[in-house]
Amino acid sequence: MNDKEMLHNAPIGVFDSGVGGLTVAREIMRQLPNERIVYFGDTARVPYGSKSPETITRYSSQIVRFLQTQQVKAIVIACNSASACALETLEEETNLPIIDVVRPGARTALETTVNGKIGVIATEATICSGIYKRYIEESGKSVSTISKACPLFVPLVEEGLWEDPVTDEIAGRYLAELIDSGIDTLILGCTHYPLIRSTVGRIMGEKVCLVNPAYETARALKQLLEKKGLESEKRPGLGTELYRFFVSDAADKFQKFANSILPYGILSAKVINIEEF
Repeated sequence: MNDKEMLHNAPIGVFDSGVGGLTVAREIMRQLPNERIVYFGDTARVPYGSKSPETITRYSSQIVRFLQTQQVKAIVIACNSASACALETLEEETNLPIIDVVRPGARTALETTVNGKIGVIATEATICSGIYKRYIEESGKSVSTISKACPLFVPLVEEGLWEDPVTDEIAGRYLAELIDSGIDTLILGCTHYPLIRSTVGRIMGEKVCLVNPAYETARALKQLLEKKGLESEKRPGLGTELYRFFVSDAADKFQKFANSILPYGILSAKVINIEEF
């Protein structure tokens, strides 16, 4: 195999603070079936959403250094908090192409809205960063954003309470002011949130279009790989390990959650000491 073939066949590095980024990995599996994936979930240090930008950036840099040891050809930051806080630093620290989950979702929201009122729900770190608002306003279009931190959604998702009265109750409280604001487009600005999309959609109503950045990120990744000439041109042969999973803690719990949402069962998740990187 020559160098070009090796580069084409190299995996995509995907990382998140824990399990939420699996929704992005799932979309990559669906939309780019020829691509291999190395996924890292920082389960020892989750959640990122309540941590300082400096801490999130330090954690993200460690993870990228680990992913580079796996010979990845591109990096997907499958975490809104890390995208908001660490993207610029990561782009300076590596020559690899990097896709974040914020810009693809913001672009789609801008293309979707009719009345110019876009809502964003996310973790505290993402909302406080103002990154969605900044990307949307940089478009120059006459739009406004209404943001709402929804910190309880992450633990509800991780407990598997996707269709549960307690999730309905919490969502109703969080989303009330967004309903009153008259938005016609709502960005699910945390990678956990697509797993409660039906609940959010039911509460917001049919007139509000939900934007799933996980789906949009996979689309953006496909376009980037094609532009850079890095796409895998054929599905890896039998016996090739398509998807590898690494975590910083609680591999069994991670594996159980992953197997509940991914289209392919995962056999194992390996624990590594991310602090070494």
